[in-house]
Amino acid sequence: MQNLRLLREERNLSQQKLADEFDVAQAQIQNYETGGYQPDIEMLNKYADFFEVSVDFLLGRTDIRRRPEPVKECALNAEEQKLVDRYRSLRPNQRQSLDLFLDTLEDK
Repeated sequence: MQNLRLLREERNLSQQKLADEFDVAQAQIQNYETGGYQPDIEMLNKYADFFEVSVDFLLGRTDIRRRPEPVKECALNAEEQKLVDRYRSLRPNQRQSLDLFLDTLEDK
């Protein structure tokens, strides 16, 4: 869990305090932080919920901490909603490419 230490330190928690919160040994937290081993899916979800981040952020798969809230359907028509959903599924470098493409369409 690549970002566990970052999140723990942001909350000023020691490894022991975090271990106590989840009723696990301090060594287990240390192993998670150093990559010694990974928690099972249930525990992974509990850590993500505790820190209010996505599992992907916890694992270091994304820099986005939380999935964006969906735009209310009444605010967009179906075609617009589909575009928003597709945009949100893109990786940051893909979003940059799309932005550049849109700039060329708009003759900026």
